[in-house]
Amino acid sequence: MGKTIAIANQKGGVGKTTTSINLAACLAILEKKVLLVDADPQANSSSGVGLFEGELEENLYDCLVNGVATEEAIYETETPNLHVLPAHIDLVGAEIELVEMNDRQYILKKVLEQVKDNYDYIIIDCLPSLGIITLNALSACDSVLIPVQCEYFSLEGLGKLMQTVNRVKNNFNPKLEIEGILLSMYDRRLRLANIVVNEVRSFYKEKVFDTIIHRNSKVSEAPNMHLPVIMYDAGSKGTTNFLNLAKEFLKRNNDAIAVP
Repeated sequence: MGKTIAIANQKGGVGKTTTSINLAACLAILEKKVLLVDADPQANSSSGVGLFEGELEENLYDCLVNGVATEEAIYETETPNLHVLPAHIDLVGAEIELVEMNDRQYILKKVLEQVKDNYDYIIIDCLPSLGIITLNALSACDSVLIPVQCEYFSLEGLGKLMQTVNRVKNNFNPKLEIEGILLSMYDRRLRLANIVVNEVRSFYKEKVFDTIIHRNSKVSEAPNMHLPVIMYDAGSKGTTNFLNLAKEFLKRNNDAIAVP
């Protein structure tokens, strides 16, 4: 049975979608079978790997609200071993529709249980909010990976997010763990960025990934080409960063790395 990881942070603009797409793609390139679940109505993870809502018959909304079988809403991508359960703008309405359902915080869990055995890892790209869909993601996952932008306000919100994760663990998902904290959008030239790195590592210690995601133009350009950075420019620094993250992730999970 595959492991499910939510990529979450209640603050926007910290690199959740970038991390979701590129970690999923690098794990897939390392020969792990991966499902990327786009749980954000903006559908950036979907378009970032070449899937567009107007071209798709079924999506995550249909699974959550209309009871469509999960397999019917999963699509292949150009990246080998990477499949996607795409988002749709209708997910905005799902925030209201799910509230009226029984066991509303576990609907996504039931959706993913239908296919969990088919994948090594399921990665959920979460909304930058703590609404019912994000609660569903945290209730469905085994662990949460938290991207933190290397600036002061991101650091300020990290403690609040940790409190939220603990509340979800105590009330809805007792097995929920912190997969790790990922320092992202790092620019070594900025004094504040280095201060944030040191403070996060000092306080959260082994929870922080050794790998840091640097600011890189190829990572920024790749979504415009609707590709993960490893498929856009395999030799870029961004690709190296995310491959290192994927390898560190696998090592933390005691999972063999198929490709050196």
